[in-house]
Amino acid sequence: MKKKTYELSGYESEMIKPKELIEIKGSGPLTLQDRRVFNVLLNNAWGKSIINPGEEFTIDTTQLKEPGQTNQRLKRSLRRLMTTVIVSVKDNGDDVETQLLGSRRITASGTMVYSFPNELAEVLKDSSVFAKLDLEVMRSFSSKYAFALYEAIARRINLKHKFSEELDLEDMRELLGVEAGKLAAYRNLRIKAIEPAVAEVNAITPYHITITPINKGRKVIGFKMYWYVKDEAGLMKSYKELQSAKVGRTKRQEGAADTIIELPD
Repeated sequence: MKKKTYELSGYESEMIKPKELIEIKGSGPLTLQDRRVFNVLLNNAWGKSIINPGEEFTIDTTQLKEPGQTNQRLKRSLRRLMTTVIVSVKDNGDDVETQLLGSRRITASGTMVYSFPNELAEVLKDSSVFAKLDLEVMRSFSSKYAFALYEAIARRINLKHKFSEELDLEDMRELLGVEAGKLAAYRNLRIKAIEPAVAEVNAITPYHITITPINKGRKVIGFKMYWYVKDEAGLMKSYKELQSAKVGRTKRQEGAADTIIELPD
């Protein structure tokens, strides 16, 4: 019998994330920091007790903050996780509307006690498809769109006999976590979200992605996304970039930008 996702565990350097928390709708308002915080909270709580409605977990707030970050910025992230309504689709086709975080309580000693919404625990109970995410890679992203794209590819990478997928415009926006009403024009979506996301994922992760447009006449109606695991030389190059300073990374990517994604104006 196939194990449920909550029964699995990764190596110390990685986390398990259920497909239902990657393939979600409505995550646009969440920032890169919000997404990082949620993954840390999820990883900290991971295990069989995560499916228990109302279960509380404890974490030191220093694990949720970047160096020099204030409690106020952390609290804003937590509030968005508690108030942003997302739609998660279960394997049986049911969709569930919920927030990503239930209650939270920060103590005077600097620890936080938190829980997940009952609906989210119910979603996790039935999950059997997942991604393995590298913790260092996730800490290194500078774009929330790249963060979301990395999770989406990590979920797909082990699909047998499948190396590409067609997405319509709205599916691509949802996959990248583009906020409703933002980057509505195709050119803006391409320049502000797709190209930077592809460039960063290709630079620092084990995966290579290409996204090309699907046209109907002169109009772009969707995209075809291709992915594969890099060879040894590619993996070594990505690891070297991951260890390098973020400063200058965009400049280093510019030489490859034209070959990463071929999209018309």
